[in-house]
Amino acid sequence: MLPGEASPLARQPARPGGLPLRQRAAAVWRLLRPYWVSEDRWRARALLALVIGTDLLRTYVAVRVNYWQRDYWDALAAHDVNAFWQLMWVFLVIICFSSVFDTARIWFFQALEMRWRAWLTEVFVGRWLDGEAYYRIARGGGVDNPDQRIGEDLQIMASDSLRLSLGMLDSLVKLFSYSVIVWSLSGSLSFALGGVGIEIPGYMLWVAVLYALSGSLLLERIGHPLVRVDYHQQRCEAHFRYLMMRVRENAEQIAFYSGGRAESVRLRAAFLAVRENWRRIMDYTKRITLFHESYIEIGAFLPLLIIGPRYFAGEITLGAVQQLTLSFSRVRGALSWFIFAYKDLALLRSVFQRLLEFEAAMARREEGGIARVRGMRPGVLRVSALTLQRPDGTPLACIGDLELRPGERWLVRGHSGAGKSTLLRALAGLWPHGSGEIAMPPGRAMFLPQRSYLPVGSLRACLCYPSDEQWFGVGECLEVLDAAGLGGLAAELEVCDDWAGRLSPGEQQRLAFARLFLHKPDWVFLDESTASLDARNESRLYEALIRRLPGASVVSVGHRAGLERFHAHALEIGADGAACIRPRPEGAQGMNT
Repeated sequence: MLPGEASPLARQPARPGGLPLRQRAAAVWRLLRPYWVSEDRWRARALLALVIGTDLLRTYVAVRVNYWQRDYWDALAAHDVNAFWQLMWVFLVIICFSSVFDTARIWFFQALEMRWRAWLTEVFVGRWLDGEAYYRIARGGGVDNPDQRIGEDLQIMASDSLRLSLGMLDSLVKLFSYSVIVWSLSGSLSFALGGVGIEIPGYMLWVAVLYALSGSLLLERIGHPLVRVDYHQQRCEAHFRYLMMRVRENAEQIAFYSGGRAESVRLRAAFLAVRENWRRIMDYTKRITLFHESYIEIGAFLPLLIIGPRYFAGEITLGAVQQLTLSFSRVRGALSWFIFAYKDLALLRSVFQRLLEFEAAMARREEGGIARVRGMRPGVLRVSALTLQRPDGTPLACIGDLELRPGERWLVRGHSGAGKSTLLRALAGLWPHGSGEIAMPPGRAMFLPQRSYLPVGSLRACLCYPSDEQWFGVGECLEVLDAAGLGGLAAELEVCDDWAGRLSPGEQQRLAFARLFLHKPDWVFLDESTASLDARNESRLYEALIRRLPGASVVSVGHRAGLERFHAHALEIGADGAACIRPRPEGAQGMNT
């Protein structure tokens, strides 16, 4: 865990859900808008138009079915056989068109959903990896589980935003289409109130509107906390997956400690949080489902209750009863879009909160007083009045003024926790906490931590990282492997494997040196990069480094006395945090060429 890094579940970022409605809407629009004005906007808009067009055609077919049902029931009531068979042929044609429109609509929707998700993923991954945002977030200055937010939340946002917005548009079209039918078949409701005669035309339409409006308001009151509970459930699930991933990545270390029981306790505690929050979801889901089902059943009963007396009075035919009942149901369903989509809306709102937090975390820059400027003197790395602090402002080390000239090799020493590795992070631009100025000269620099990253792939890909493996020839790769003492892996250069799990820590450090030999940087920064090797192999790697990169400037962090002879200069950080330049180590001068 890096300095300042916190447990994902322990972080409590500010939640956009606490903003006023207008600001929340503006923030959500900021997430939704960019794709529709991007370089892919014309394809996106064309696919959206096709989806909407097929929705309109499907609604038209549904309206035709509504009229068909009226004629069908009237034909049955009249025992009209010829009309019956004619209607059967009409229904067959309707089925064919409906199948085509439904299939086309699904295809267009899925194509648009994937294009939007692909664009969002590319943008968010780019911003996450740009400017070391991934490092700042992992160190504790951001949010939990960026992988989940990119892999799952973006997919939900693209899919559900499209589905729900198109569903609302479809409901509006159906509302208009079926309202005309309900208005024309409802007639007028006449009654006296306080001696005054009142007549309400199209009264069944107003019944549907009032029923849906009152149901939506009541459901929002009942189910509003589900947004917060869904949000917390995603965090608990993400934390549980994070802990399991940690067990998988550190399986050998845990096995050496016989830590299975301890990890079991941690995983059970994390899953207990998942389970307890799930109970809250069950509670709110129970309330919403009870309301939802009651709403549907009562809504189906209402038109039958209202239409029945008119049918027995001979005011409408049996076919008209069927048509009015179905149309009333469609109008009520269109007006109840919010009720039927409430659970999906609650999930989408929680996803928007997580993505807005993630976006804010990527955009947030850490404040620090260490300035990085372009070096004015060619090849000279200049450090001026540099002090290092912890993220909370606690002093760590006072480096002062320092100049590293081309070809020089420096050894940074000091007790554990003195700030040696933090100094290298500051030189790499990864540590802003402190004050002073660092002037980096032009030229390529490579930083080797104690444990180097090995991507999943071929051994050649691991060796060439961060460059593309095609940039280097097979012969070059084999040569540097042999120089780093890994000649025995030459036959497996193109073998894909989990090399981080397969290679020992010492072999991984040798591979890191082979990367140096391959890339030939001008500046080399080594942070305990040979700590897993014995003294003899450590010496061989440093000798190979000096031989193969004679003009490179080297800065090493290490404790072993054997490193002194490979460095002409030493910087020692004392227990009080003060740094001083020690005399040239004995025997180092001959190695400085």
